Amino acid sequence: MPYLNINGYRFFEISDLEASRLRLLSFLEDSGIKGTVIIGTEGINLALCGEEARLVAFEQFIFEKLSFPRFELKRSWSEKIPHKKMLVKIRSEICTLKYFGIDPQNRPAPYIEPKELKLWLDERRDFVLLDTRKEFEFRLGSFETAINLGGKHFADFPQEVDSLPAEWKDKPIVTFCTGGIRCEKGAPMMVAKGFANVFQLKGGILNYFQECSGEHWRGECFVFDHRAAIKPSLEPVEFMNCRICGGAYSMRDLPNNIDGLRMTCPVCMQNVSAAC
Repeated sequence: MPYLNINGYRFFEISDLEASRLRLLSFLEDSGIKGTVIIGTEGINLALCGEEARLVAFEQFIFEKLSFPRFELKRSWSEKIPHKKMLVKIRSEICTLKYFGIDPQNRPAPYIEPKELKLWLDERRDFVLLDTRKEFEFRLGSFETAINLGGKHFADFPQEVDSLPAEWKDKPIVTFCTGGIRCEKGAPMMVAKGFANVFQLKGGILNYFQECSGEHWRGECFVFDHRAAIKPSLEPVEFMNCRICGGAYSMRDLPNNIDGLRMTCPVCMQNVSAAC
């Protein structure tokens, strides 16, 4: 039986975090749904999987019983539940940037729709396409003309932006990430640092896949569950997660005699072997 995956976020004020956490946990813990819900004073960020009827009931619960403002939930399907547990966490940030003084809820950077981005790429317009994800995610797949700053953590992004060329200050920049949440913070942060023409891809890569398929994309897209990666068709790819760097890799890229390094990608495997 295929299982429904839902992913989404919304920036809004949650006043009583512990009460909200307990009500969410009470609904979810015996539902068969697995995944993670993160809540904080700035909003909610979730990735869940389970039977469709249970997740439809969950949506009704958060929007009607908890009275959370409605937000888009991206949907995809998998043959297995790609999460091991059901977790509801309180965090100081629902997406950790460690850059304060921006207001994604009330002052977001302007959005660009997926079809508009595709048009820009079709026409080969002069703009910067900035992949705000981690370097290993970028290596697995990205837009053909995208630039990645090579960070290991999103919290490094503010410092990485400081090193960008001065001529980018007035150049159109389109930021993107997996589902959009990182750019909700990263794009306004760039504006605060003096970049005058910054956009964020509406709904991220997953929304682009839904509306534009794989046009101008190369490779796969890393996702934060045990599916590891998905195709532009939103179908899972048979990749493994590296136990060292966390990146995704294909088993067909590994030599036959791998033994204890089975959960290690080829790059880390080479580094480990060189250190022995």
